[in-house]
Amino acid sequence: MKTFKKCTCCESPWFTREDFLEDASVELIGYQANFSYLELGFFLFNHLDCESTLAIPADRFRDLYDGPVFTQRLTGTEFCHGLCEDINQLDPCDRKCECAYVREIMQLIRAWPKRMRRLAKVAQG
Repeated sequence: MKTFKKCTCCESPWFTREDFLEDASVELIGYQANFSYLELGFFLFNHLDCESTLAIPADRFRDLYDGPVFTQRLTGTEFCHGLCEDINQLDPCDRKCECAYVREIMQLIRAWPKRMRRLAKVAQG
């Protein structure tokens, strides 16, 4: 069976994107922008179980957003807040910038409902 993502450290698999996003041991921590091709940027996640960081191409989440995508990039101008230049910044952007939709996807990921972790072992008394 094909997997959405496999942890590069502990090799835990997530078979679907939904499995990955619902996992309480997965936390969005950043976005590494590619300003030439936004879809080639990476969303960064911590896998709390093994304390590793996972990078997933932004285009794997593109279909989550169906709002406006602006054509003008404001990066580096006086109108830019510089959010995309800070890899650890997760806040949304209120500018009509080409990059703003990626930040909206980050908000959708952050708000994704998490399921409780399943305990691997039951504590014995």
